[in-house]
Amino acid sequence: MKIHPTGEATGFLPARDNKGKPITVIGTEAIREGFGSECLSQALNARSAPGVSEVVLNPDAHVGYDAPIGCVMASPTHIYPGPVGVDIKCSMSLIQMNVPQEAIADKSTRRALINAICERTPTGAGKGQRSAKKSRSIDAETGKLAVTQGASHEVCEAIGIPPEWAERCEDSFHVGHDRSQAALEDRLDRMLSGGYADRFRGKVQQFGSYGGGNHFGEAEAVSITDTPEARTAAETFGLTDGNIAFLSHCGSRGFGHDLASSQFRSLQKKFDTWGTPFPANDKHLCYAPLGTPEADAYIDDMSLGANFATVNHLLINALVLEAFQEILPGTTGQLVYFISHNIARQEKVNDQFQWVHRKGATRAFPAGHYSLKDTPFSETGHPILLPGNPRDGSVVMAALPGAEKSCYSVNHGAGRSLGRGQAFRSLDQEKVDTELDAHDILSNCRKYPRDEAPDAYKDFSEVLKSVEKAELAHTVAKLDARFVIKDASKADD
Repeated sequence: MKIHPTGEATGFLPARDNKGKPITVIGTEAIREGFGSECLSQALNARSAPGVSEVVLNPDAHVGYDAPIGCVMASPTHIYPGPVGVDIKCSMSLIQMNVPQEAIADKSTRRALINAICERTPTGAGKGQRSAKKSRSIDAETGKLAVTQGASHEVCEAIGIPPEWAERCEDSFHVGHDRSQAALEDRLDRMLSGGYADRFRGKVQQFGSYGGGNHFGEAEAVSITDTPEARTAAETFGLTDGNIAFLSHCGSRGFGHDLASSQFRSLQKKFDTWGTPFPANDKHLCYAPLGTPEADAYIDDMSLGANFATVNHLLINALVLEAFQEILPGTTGQLVYFISHNIARQEKVNDQFQWVHRKGATRAFPAGHYSLKDTPFSETGHPILLPGNPRDGSVVMAALPGAEKSCYSVNHGAGRSLGRGQAFRSLDQEKVDTELDAHDILSNCRKYPRDEAPDAYKDFSEVLKSVEKAELAHTVAKLDARFVIKDASKADD
């Protein structure tokens, strides 16, 4: 398995037996050398799976189930649950405040903001409204609307989300396999009548909450890049130099996990019944040919989970804004963008509409892309929210025409360099906490989770360099963390 370089930050990995188009690789030499044989083997497995026409390996790629986390798969004929994952439509969102960074320089102000946010947005697995005294209660009927309509005007009004925020979403709503909302309503009705009703009421309680693991909320100081292109994009995006923005990473919580897990079990059982071999003997690479009942069922479930994730993110942002307003009266906030990195979408690839599966990968449409027509981003490209780590910062980017080579995709973050267990064993807790203290970064954790420490991730500067040198996107603004919200319950494990 040898990656052949084609440029400073591009290369290709030949498909097995040279059957089909090679895998496109994005990354500098340092990044390429760090992928590892298992990551490359998973990419080759994905490339050789039925119906797959394209695979892209992004610079954050690392070992996952089935295909690597940090890859793109395209297929005109098949849908693959694995390259979407169990956290359907795990996403990033960013809200820009009118608060100058000096206003939260004082640690006591930041601590008050952390407390106010945590009173509204629980963190961790299974957490929901009942564990946050100032959360917004969502009943089952409103939850049904949310998962079938997404961020519709009716749903936003019912939950207390500014309806105009829906215009700043990659997709504010998802429809069923036949492009109708009715298909989702029917699918949900059958789930609820089939014994899921009690569980659904519990999952609805997770609206407006962060998950565990790498999910987070982060207050950021915005620094706009000093180039004409960046300044123009920043103005279009609604970014304000020197002010505070809030970056969130979360997904479809337990509801999406239930849907994805059920689909995996169902499809894997079908493979056993049919006697169909799994690609590369990996059961997580199960698939369904488009147009079959199995594909229709998966697309419907994925869309239900995606709608949950959308409403969850927008509600989190509304609650964060409310917390800022409690501590800093007069605060206003506008959504910059909401963008996913665990989803399959129908897009044009090589002049053909295909299902583009982004597993830990982010959409990157440049100026002039047909999908951005009649949007605010038609002349700049849409915002790309690229998280790094609290110590080294994050960025907002905009795609360039060169993103065509990567199926109009970029990485979704830095990518892990250490597994969670390895991070716990090898990283020193005192050093992790002291380093964040030295950068004047607060968190809601008594001890910052070692498996989420900056050194558990790849060198973000090298990852960012890969994106820019490959001419996929340019940096519009740097985001420097001022405080972080994580799953505090896992900090001392």
